[in-house]
Amino acid sequence: MSASLPWREGVIGMTLEQQDTEPTEPAQGIPPEVAEFATCAAISVDEMAGQAQSAANFLKALAHEGRLMILCHLSSGEKSVTELELLLASRQAAVSQQLARLRLEGMVACRRDGKAIYYSLADEKVRRAIDLFYDMFCRPLIDAKFA
Repeated sequence: MSASLPWREGVIGMTLEQQDTEPTEPAQGIPPEVAEFATCAAISVDEMAGQAQSAANFLKALAHEGRLMILCHLSSGEKSVTELELLLASRQAAVSQQLARLRLEGMVACRRDGKAIYYSLADEKVRRAIDLFYDMFCRPLIDAKFA
């Protein structure tokens, strides 16, 4: 396969860290339409399938408006379950159910202080995703209101 795709040779043998940090010249013969995707050639199909499964699981955990709203509120800092109930105008049982799923997925962390339970984001990927969703879906509404 690499004989038919000589541009792959510029990526093979490099660690992912090297690809991300070291400026490299594109390999000769790389078609311009695939240049930005050349790093995909650095991992095997099995590795890519595993990462695709992880990404799909991550997205499934986010694919609920209640969970997204909880994560959005937590992106500004730690909140108690009671604070989340008020912010979401939702019942404690519904909030707790969604928090349990987010905790199971490793997306939020919790701590107890007396009778109160506080939640915060536990994964930087979650913060990055919520920031991206905010930029894509919420910022345009805010910009339109103040334009």
